[in-house]
Amino acid sequence: MLTPNALTVDVEDYFHVAALAPSIHRDSWDSRESRVVRNTRRLLDIFGQFDIRATFFVLGWVAERYPQLVKDIAASGHEIACHGYSHSLVYEQTPEVFYEETRRSKILLEEITGSAVIGYRAASYSIVRETLWALDILVELGFAYDSSIFPVRHDRYGIPDAARIPHRLLTPNKKDIVEWPLSTANVFGYRLPVAGGGYFRLLPYWLTHWGLASINRNEQRPFIFYLHPWEIDPEQPRVSASWLSRFRHYTNLEKCEERLQRLLGEFRFGTARDGLAQLGLLS
Repeated sequence: MLTPNALTVDVEDYFHVAALAPSIHRDSWDSRESRVVRNTRRLLDIFGQFDIRATFFVLGWVAERYPQLVKDIAASGHEIACHGYSHSLVYEQTPEVFYEETRRSKILLEEITGSAVIGYRAASYSIVRETLWALDILVELGFAYDSSIFPVRHDRYGIPDAARIPHRLLTPNKKDIVEWPLSTANVFGYRLPVAGGGYFRLLPYWLTHWGLASINRNEQRPFIFYLHPWEIDPEQPRVSASWLSRFRHYTNLEKCEERLQRLLGEFRFGTARDGLAQLGLLS
């Protein structure tokens, strides 16, 4: 039987999103209405209804303020993984800052859950060709796998010619780490991003379903899917931003939860950690 697909959640609030950063100063985060607990608990309820376990890449900033949420995610049988601390883009950090932020978040999550955290995902998939040095730091900090590389061409992220399948990757310093890149479907040589998030809201549902099903059916391998808690929250505060950022962030928020429930009923899902173990990439 095919390894279950990986269902993942990037646990961050609406005001953490990189596309809205020009309009939201970091100093204002603590004074803004936080909706991450409510929205994440709604996802937990939905996953519970389908008896699905997922991987939650938790932002350290969120974990520090809402440790009970992290405990409840873990107590529900889900995997806790690391999403960095401050949602800063890797290519806007020095290696020293990246090391300290990632270490801080990993230790925090492990102290809250009492379990090792072995998975990492960068903010906005910002491990790109110029920041592959970050993979060496992940290995140094004890991460076993990464899910930050998006094998597409995009204005904010992506390594267009990166491998599309889960694999062992050699870092610049010849260390070993497992990479589960974000899902793309082959369409006449074009890599169609079907991994979730904004693509799940912007693309017609049938196209996402077709792309994901083609990975399972034609390539005989699992896909990895992601979502943010704020994407099922059409009532979130609206932020003044560029036309493109508002389009990417707010389009079809009101449809996302219904689409998600439909997706969960049509595919088999599990955690990234378990999926990689079943593929023989993790012990």
